[in-house]
Amino acid sequence: MSSLILSRRDLDFLLYEWLDIETLTKRPRFDAHSRETFDAVLDLCEKIAVEEFAPHNKKGDQNEPHFDGERVTMIPEVKAALRTFCEAGLMAACMDYEFDGMQLPTVLQQAGFTWFNAANVATTGFIFLTVANAGLLLAHGSQDQIERFAKPQLSGRFFGTMCLSEPQAGSSLSDIRTRAEPQSDGTYRVFGNKMWISAGDHELSENIVHLVLAKIPGGPAGVKGISLFIVPKYLVNEAGESGERNDVVLAGLNHKMGFRGITNTLMNFGEGKFTPNGAPGAIGYLVGEANKGLSYMFHMMNEARIAVGLDAAALGYTAYLHSLDYARTRLQGRLPSGKNAAQPQVRLIEHADIKRMLLAQKAYVEGALALNLYCSRLVDEEKAAADASERQQKTLLLDMLTPIAKSWPSQWCQESISHAIQIHGGYGYTRDYNVEQFYRDNRLNPIHEGTHGIQALDLLGRKVVMTDGAGFELLQATLRATIARAQHSDDAELGQFAQSLTAALERIVAVTRTLHGAGDIGLTLANASAYLEAVGHTVLAWIWLEQMLAAHGKVGDFYDGKRQAGRYFMRWELPKIYPQLDLLETLDKTTLEMTDAWF
Repeated sequence: MSSLILSRRDLDFLLYEWLDIETLTKRPRFDAHSRETFDAVLDLCEKIAVEEFAPHNKKGDQNEPHFDGERVTMIPEVKAALRTFCEAGLMAACMDYEFDGMQLPTVLQQAGFTWFNAANVATTGFIFLTVANAGLLLAHGSQDQIERFAKPQLSGRFFGTMCLSEPQAGSSLSDIRTRAEPQSDGTYRVFGNKMWISAGDHELSENIVHLVLAKIPGGPAGVKGISLFIVPKYLVNEAGESGERNDVVLAGLNHKMGFRGITNTLMNFGEGKFTPNGAPGAIGYLVGEANKGLSYMFHMMNEARIAVGLDAAALGYTAYLHSLDYARTRLQGRLPSGKNAAQPQVRLIEHADIKRMLLAQKAYVEGALALNLYCSRLVDEEKAAADASERQQKTLLLDMLTPIAKSWPSQWCQESISHAIQIHGGYGYTRDYNVEQFYRDNRLNPIHEGTHGIQALDLLGRKVVMTDGAGFELLQATLRATIARAQHSDDAELGQFAQSLTAALERIVAVTRTLHGAGDIGLTLANASAYLEAVGHTVLAWIWLEQMLAAHGKVGDFYDGKRQAGRYFMRWELPKIYPQLDLLETLDKTTLEMTDAWF
């Protein structure tokens, strides 16, 4: 029986036949690896995900973490699964050898981690936060901070968090109030509250390393005055041992509709319940320079945004496989050409509308996974670039794609899961079947790490104009290179799809000029979400054209399925952008001019 979690065949196609990640082994950073080591890691990830993570996915959802005012209690399977993961060395999979890492390509690590996301996205959240936390410290922390806080995370002794939002500020980080008061010994005392902190408290690890955004009194106003601090749950001595309790307190758990197996917390820093070194205030350590905290945190946030896209792709993918399996086994009704009740019922998958929904799911989830693996490959090319110019190009393209890689899967893989519920019929929204949980879990992803609207503002308001439009030009050139390959192929259909993508791209370029020529930034950005969706669909059409080129000339059901999903996207999905672009081009003020009193 094929897996209901993820398709290994599709992963192999994306990694080896499309992205050709074996060529990365020619780069010095990855030259110790081969197809054999890559496959071994994928095999290991699949095995642990299937045996340790998937079995408690539903149990974790039905038995949320509990806080009795003193400690958090969780089902024991979470700790056992994470221990197996850490003992396998996977926490440091793509880290340098000097940090006891495997120095694997990021794209291979992310492909492997997609197994865990699809099997149990809540338990996997502890992993993602820890890897990203350690990665930030490796990039921006001091050597002492790396030794005391990053390395223990990579070994699995400590776990990590990222603490940005506050109850009164939400996504508006310029309005955070958490303060960090400098001390004579070079440390800081941190006071404030942080909200929506995933993995903020638990007893799964020896220590928890919080990365906290705070303002040093007297610094610049707004985001320019934000600094970044390490604030551990337990203080760590020079020998790397956890000791005295820091003044970091769990105030309570948030009860979300999804991701229910991971603690989501309100954290109080410096409330005085504990007095480390005899004084109130949580002891914190400045990362890098003062007032540059948000730029450092973006190292983690950009990684987080791709991870959210992979979360969504994984949840959409497993929902697709569940609905495909159900449609293949459930007998219901008869075809319009055979309504004789004396005849046996047919399988759901034989009905045209079920095929439509399954094909849409396939197009959404395989496209979303491909996009995020492509972005992960860009991270590797950025790291292993031969010179500064190449590195700059990869960074630019990654910057352009990040808001799409985060938001498009969050939106359209939710549509995939909605189709999965529909295919299950009345069973789909019962807890006896898995797809309703996938829907609840994934509904968080349009909000996680910057809402859909924030990503839209980022794309239209910042990314398309950054470096005098160089990133936008590079994205166009990247799409046009694929278009040229399709036009020069011996497949007339690919040539037609290349024309469709060309028309879409040209329309986007024209509308972008109109929007930024409005002379009113409020009007330009008023309908940015529609812009994000239109550009996102165009980028996914490019991703599908890339996959169709990779499948060109190859024989078998798998490749036929790829071609059909690509046809669906080009014929059914890409045309959806034109009403959006037509509306954007008019500089419509309907939403902008709406007033509070009219609602």
